Amino acid sequence: MDIKRIAVIVIDGVGAGELPDAAEYGDVGSNSLSNTARVLGGINLPNMGEIGIGNITPIQGVSPRKETRGAYGKCTEISKGKDSVTGHWELMGVEVKKPFPTYPNGFPPEVLDEFKRLTGYDVLGNKPASGTEIIKELGEEHMRTGKPIVYTSADSVFQIAAHEDIIPIPELYNLCDISRKMLTGEHAVGRVIARPFIGDSAETFTRTKRRHDYPLLAPTDTMLDTLIKAGHKVYATGKIDDLFGGRGITKTHHSVFNMESIQAMVDFMDENFTGMLFANLVEFDMTYGHRNDAKGYAQKLEEFDAFVPTIRARMQPTDIAMVVADHGVDPTTVSTDHSREYIPLLVFGEQVKNNVDLGIRGSFADVAATIAEALAVTPPVIGKSFLKEISVD
Repeated sequence: MDIKRIAVIVIDGVGAGELPDAAEYGDVGSNSLSNTARVLGGINLPNMGEIGIGNITPIQGVSPRKETRGAYGKCTEISKGKDSVTGHWELMGVEVKKPFPTYPNGFPPEVLDEFKRLTGYDVLGNKPASGTEIIKELGEEHMRTGKPIVYTSADSVFQIAAHEDIIPIPELYNLCDISRKMLTGEHAVGRVIARPFIGDSAETFTRTKRRHDYPLLAPTDTMLDTLIKAGHKVYATGKIDDLFGGRGITKTHHSVFNMESIQAMVDFMDENFTGMLFANLVEFDMTYGHRNDAKGYAQKLEEFDAFVPTIRARMQPTDIAMVVADHGVDPTTVSTDHSREYIPLLVFGEQVKNNVDLGIRGSFADVAATIAEALAVTPPVIGKSFLKEISVD
């Protein structure tokens, strides 16, 4: 099997049904794909349907197929947690054995006191909140007092919102850098996030594109690091650079918009290199899933699906592509949190056999293990390659 490049496309937050331990996370009944299609009376995904997404979980409007143009299956998460960092780490071969801390009642005094000591700033907020809602609530007070807005969510995040005219971007980033270094041990959150905004009042406040994430770095090499050390290249787009702290990446195009990320990925395909293309499409999760907007969520799925033929057309004969996710975020449930779900696995390209049912994979890390075997690099500690199952040879 002659493979020179592998594209891994993460449709962020697109789950394929509750995992066996979903009850431990409050996610019984979650199925991002099935439930979204059901409440809307169907969804149109002909291109992913052709690969076999309708065989993975029941999707109204996407019938199961006896013959598929590629391989399909779903992956089980073995890591503890259900956030983006955990999911992406496991996709790249690193298991998270202890969930990152969350703060449903806000951060404890020892965290905020240390933040104040290190930065010299008092804070507003300190509670779980929607990022758009908390700037409406506290933005004007922030502008009067100069105090940054510190808040969290159901995820393991320490977020700092500030108006760009009150706390300039370099200073906001510095506050986040200080916070990232501060939040260790039992308070080692998955991400510190800078959330800048602009506007004159609660009615006009708008978050800007200059969001920046400061992730906890993986404790061991990920498949990105392994590929780089072996002389391959890793091209990334979406928020991959944020999730991995820029580590193990040759070239990046950062974006929070799906189509911009997809376009960057297909542009990267025109470059001559061996290794991996790694794309994260975050709008399913960030813009629609967390806001329980099933209609918008479905529209983004259909938008991505419509672009799959373009991805195929730009692939070289020695390329393969994998469409996966990092967790669920079922927009039809009461919760606005991520959901503990299987993730879809769709694999296609000229090197991939048709009509292959990959079944239920034991770990997200099967993706990393397959990349390792295909590109002849050191395999991850976890994960089982499915290369032989999909190989046309």
